[in-house]
Amino acid sequence: MYEQYVSNQEIVVQARRNLPQPVWDYLSGGSESETTMRRNRLALDSLALRPRVLVDVSEVDTSTTVLGHKLRIPVMLAPIGSLQQITPEGAVAAAKAANEFGTVNFVSSVTQPALEETAAATPSDKIFQLYIRGGLDWIEEILGRVKKSGYKALCLTVDSAHYSNRERQLMNRWLPPSKRREAANQDRLWQAKLTWKTMDAIKEIAGLPFLLKGVATAEDARIALDHGVDVIYISNHGGRQLDAGQGTMDMLPEIVEAVDGKAEVVIDGGFLRGTDVLKAVALGAKAVTIGKLQGWALGAGGHEGLVRALQLLENEIIIAMGLLGVTSIDQITPAHVCKAPPAVLPTEMSTFINLPNRLL
Repeated sequence: MYEQYVSNQEIVVQARRNLPQPVWDYLSGGSESETTMRRNRLALDSLALRPRVLVDVSEVDTSTTVLGHKLRIPVMLAPIGSLQQITPEGAVAAAKAANEFGTVNFVSSVTQPALEETAAATPSDKIFQLYIRGGLDWIEEILGRVKKSGYKALCLTVDSAHYSNRERQLMNRWLPPSKRREAANQDRLWQAKLTWKTMDAIKEIAGLPFLLKGVATAEDARIALDHGVDVIYISNHGGRQLDAGQGTMDMLPEIVEAVDGKAEVVIDGGFLRGTDVLKAVALGAKAVTIGKLQGWALGAGGHEGLVRALQLLENEIIIAMGLLGVTSIDQITPAHVCKAPPAVLPTEMSTFINLPNRLL
C-alpha cells in the first residue's frame, strides 16, 4: 500500500499526522537553539554537484560495502532509542525493513524489544549500538548477550556524556522511556566516566569489529586509529547533543584526511536526499546512516513505510548518479562537488520544499 507515496515528502506528512506531538518533537527536534541541527542541513546545502556528460549511464550500480557487508545503496539505518514510541514493533520494524531492502541496521541499546528478540527477527546482519549504563560487570553481561545473539559489530556512542537540553521535549514535559529510567537510577553517570581506556576495555571484551560513534574532529579520529577502531562514525547526534557545533559534512573532509584510508568512515546528520548521500560519498564517506528519515518513515507506516522510503532514496540516487555521469559508487570523487551558496534557510525540513503548506 505504501507504493502510493511518490516522494519522501509525502511520507513525512503522514508521519506528522500519525505521531503524537511529544513523539514528533522527540524525533524531529534538536537541542537548545537547534543550531547544530540546522548546520547539518546548511553544510549539505552549501555543496553543489558537478556533473560530467556524454557517459554511458544506461546501467547504474548503487551498491557498496561497510565492514564487508554489502549495502544495496550507501545508506544504513542509524540507531534510534525508544523506537517503540514511534511504531508498535519498535526495533523489529527497522530490522525487517533493513532485511527486506538490503542494508544493515544499528540496534540501539535503549530501544525495545530486547536485543535478542530484535536479532532473531530477521537473518540479516545487524550492528549493536551501546550506551554505557554500568561498570565492567554490566558491560561483560550485555556484550555476552550481544555476541550470543549474533550481532556482527559493536558501535560505541561517545558524544553523550550528558543528556542535552532538548527544549522541545522540555516544553512538552515529556521524556523518552530510557531517560525516565536513567533519572530514577542515576545510571547515566557511567556514560560521563567514559575514557579511551574504558573504550579499550569494551573493545577487547566485545571482540567484534568496532565502530566509534560521535567523532567530530580530526584530533579524535587520529586517536581512534591509534586504539584500533575499525570505523570512524562521524556524528553530532543529529544536532540533539552539543548545540552550536559544526554540521557533520563540514567535519568530514578533515576527518577523512586524518584517517587516510586506515579505517572506514560513515556519517549521519540531516541526510534526507539521494544527492545528500552522494555528496558524502564524494568527500570520502563509505556510507551515511539515516535517523530522522528512518523515524518518520516508521511513524508513517512501520517497516513497510521504511522500505518505501529507502526505495525512494534509491531512485533519487540512481537518477543523480546517471546525471552526474557515473555508473558505480567508487567512481564518485571530490571532483564531483564544489562549494556553493545555499538556496534556502536550513531547517530539518528545508530539503522538502513542498512541505510548509502541507505539513498539517
